[in-house]
Amino acid sequence: MARIWSHAFWSDARHYQIAALSALLIFNLGWLDFGAQPLNSALAIAAALATQALCTNLFSLPSFDPRSPLITGLSLSLLLRADDPWLPALAAVIAIGSKFVFRIGGKHIFNPAGFAIVVLLASAHGVWISPGQWGSTVWFAALLCFFAILVLRTARRSDIAIFFLASHAALLFTRAGWLGDPFAVPLHQLQSGSLLIFAFFMISDPRTAPDSRLGRFIFALSVALFAHYLAFFMQMRPALYVALIALSPLTLLIDRLLPAERFAWSRPAIQGASQ
Repeated sequence: MARIWSHAFWSDARHYQIAALSALLIFNLGWLDFGAQPLNSALAIAAALATQALCTNLFSLPSFDPRSPLITGLSLSLLLRADDPWLPALAAVIAIGSKFVFRIGGKHIFNPAGFAIVVLLASAHGVWISPGQWGSTVWFAALLCFFAILVLRTARRSDIAIFFLASHAALLFTRAGWLGDPFAVPLHQLQSGSLLIFAFFMISDPRTAPDSRLGRFIFALSVALFAHYLAFFMQMRPALYVALIALSPLTLLIDRLLPAERFAWSRPAIQGASQ
């Protein structure tokens, strides 16, 4: 029984994701300041957990699961900056609430943290996105850690993160070549902590990504292209988040045209176990 429980625990990508995001937040608060504030972070995480608990009761779900709201709260802590501490808490409420309100066929339409960020950027003052410059050493360590999660195959469908990063990088290098800029420019643009969190924890959210591999590639490329247009032709700074949320309903069409097995966080540890 203990072996089965251990297998189930380590086969769930959320445990690795929570550990990675928690380590980044602790590192920020204790050693290297890249913008996260203790009170704002605590309120965002607490509000995410409280909203999940409330919605679990309101929607008559069988049990409270803290893992998804923890990931959302930690992501908001690392990405969202605000003048007032209540704004990150409001973002967490919007994020978790969106999971229960905006869903079709049991599948979320929007990534919760991404949706909350776009809503607050469009409606509130004193809110902005972290520049995401963590320093090359921390950025590289985070990149290796996030890729390790993929190599361990605990996330399974996070190939969309690689699809997106490859598409985004190709567009940046193509633009640099077209303009005659040195390749140091796109390399610097890629070395962003916010970009890593977006790629590995937002666009790769398996509850909102297309079910098929081809669908995930199409979606990742579409988001990269639209974000590139918004950033460089419309001069929109939060282009990645706006592109993701604006194109998220496309997933419903992709899943209809390219049907595949619906994602489940954990696989059964023994043959014949329920899905």
